[in-house]
Amino acid sequence: MNGQAHLITLRLLKGFTLAVDHTRIPVCSSTQRLLAFLALQDMPRSRAYVAGILWPDVTSSRASANLRSSLWRAARTGHPIIDASARELALSGDIAVDLHEAVADAHRLLDTSRPCDDILTMQTLSNLSADLLPEWPENDWMLIEQEQYHQLRLYALEAMTERLTSAQRYGEAVAAGLAAVRTEPLRESAHRVLIKAHLAAGNRGAALRQYEQCRRILREELGLEPSSALRALVPVPGTGHGEPSRLQPSSTA
Repeated sequence: MNGQAHLITLRLLKGFTLAVDHTRIPVCSSTQRLLAFLALQDMPRSRAYVAGILWPDVTSSRASANLRSSLWRAARTGHPIIDASARELALSGDIAVDLHEAVADAHRLLDTSRPCDDILTMQTLSNLSADLLPEWPENDWMLIEQEQYHQLRLYALEAMTERLTSAQRYGEAVAAGLAAVRTEPLRESAHRVLIKAHLAAGNRGAALRQYEQCRRILREELGLEPSSALRALVPVPGTGHGEPSRLQPSSTA
């Protein structure tokens, strides 16, 4: 170590990657779980708490031994990735975590009082299009974190679509709306913001196709019809045949 600062990054979206100066650092699965868990905490955690959460199915002494082993392997990377005291553990504050950036961007997008032009980017869209460690084995603490971020990013993708539509960046708005629909095809609000983006761009045919897709999915999967709010965007005659009428110009983006 020559004392030069290194860029350490931890990626948790799409999959786990620890990198130093853009070079991937291999770490074993138990150390991956430890790093991911610490990255998801908003405060230092006691060693006993961390061991109990990560190894709930063994004795406390075995869990503590597993934790010590994981810490030893983390130290063998040769980089300060965990701040460890006699009692507490935390992820090093020098590590950049993609999830932290994505969560901060999501909250900004959802805060209508704040401008967001600087984060209406493809990188933000990429982060919000990816779930948290989607291929990891299921366990209680991870499932909760995954669902929390999944819901947050859905709302953020919809907000991003609306902001891009308002900025008349229609191609990017459609991309964000499609990302929301792909993430949760049964989510009508995702279809709605996408349809609005198509209408604002003057693409009534695309809006009609999106409405038909939404209606078909809701019928097949849930036995439901689109809401009145969605039908107001794409008027449907009351014939009972389920065929939408010609789209009318929308007064809203």
